[in-house]
Amino acid sequence: MINRERGSVKLVVHRGDVEAAVRGLGWEWCVEDGCANYVPGEAIVLAETEADVLLEAADTLYNMMVQAVPDDLPDAFLNILGIPENLWPLVRQSWNDDRHWHLYGRFDLAQTPDGPKLLEFNADTATSIPETAVVQWASLAAAGKNEANQYSGLYEALVEQLRTWRIKNDDLAPALLLTYLGGSAEDETNCSVIAQAAQEAGFEAHLCPVEQISVSTEGDEKGVWAQVSEEQWRQFPFVFKLLPWEQIAWEEPQLLEQLTLLSKMRTVVIANPAYSLLFQSKGMLVWLWKAYPYHPLLLETDLEPLSGKYIRKPYFGREGQSVEVVDKKVSLLKKEGEYNTQQQVFQRWCELPMDDKGFQYQAGVFWAGEGCAIGFRREKGIITNMSQFVPHLVER
Repeated sequence: MINRERGSVKLVVHRGDVEAAVRGLGWEWCVEDGCANYVPGEAIVLAETEADVLLEAADTLYNMMVQAVPDDLPDAFLNILGIPENLWPLVRQSWNDDRHWHLYGRFDLAQTPDGPKLLEFNADTATSIPETAVVQWASLAAAGKNEANQYSGLYEALVEQLRTWRIKNDDLAPALLLTYLGGSAEDETNCSVIAQAAQEAGFEAHLCPVEQISVSTEGDEKGVWAQVSEEQWRQFPFVFKLLPWEQIAWEEPQLLEQLTLLSKMRTVVIANPAYSLLFQSKGMLVWLWKAYPYHPLLLETDLEPLSGKYIRKPYFGREGQSVEVVDKKVSLLKKEGEYNTQQQVFQRWCELPMDDKGFQYQAGVFWAGEGCAIGFRREKGIITNMSQFVPHLVER
């Protein structure tokens, strides 16, 4: 529970063999990469009203983003958001055709005495799915708290979103290929949860490293293909990719050209859709501030450095890389990374809630058609994908 005067958090002891609990639920594959190992022996306690406010913030922010996007997606707008130009056709096509369905994303929020504030929206390739949907839920059983309340409805929301996506594209065979970077156990596990949800939603789902797929735009072979057995390849009309759109645009322009053509021919439909990059871009934080100045859910964000204390972020940075905290032009903290050469935004500094050990807590609120699940990460410094995941309990 966030103490409104001190900005602190309420923690309770929350111990138990989470990995054994996950396996006991039949989700053995969910802990193969040890994703449960960094769950600490504590849980955050939230008041029910506080948890509701977080979910409502996700719904409000998503609607604000949708309303702020110009209908015709003019060149000037796409430039402001830094969208790679070779992605423009697919971004526009997906935005104007609701068969291109945004499955999910994760809002990173700071809880403050004035309510939640948007830090950023991981709209394209958000992870922490196993932790939020499965691990923290299993932690209740591991800690002997089966009767406790928790806002962890991500899995059920994904099933509904995937079912809607399938129905909206009922002219296509319900075969879904889920792709990820080979060698990333974390990405594979995230895709595995989505694959499980997809099967419940009526798909035949198959996982494959993106390096092993085959794409063709010619003749009878046109489509996205993957090897499903030793002697059989299959075409997949539905594709989920845990590979950032901007990375495809910058590093695989030929693949992007093929996917754009296949999408136009209704041979393939991709999630998350290309337009999710509009929301992923940190340039959207600047656009939102101009569209809704001083909105209580927003922090001042600009393309130029701010006065006082602020945080500098790259447009398409990930995992906390290349982020810098600055106060009166003096660098206080910097996380090195590979995104230093990208265009930057400058966001007003916001204090995160802190415990008595110096850990700062950031709320991750998943949106999947609506706000549906809450998880927390904590760190003594800048939050990254390696920061501890902390389960939560909701008190009525």
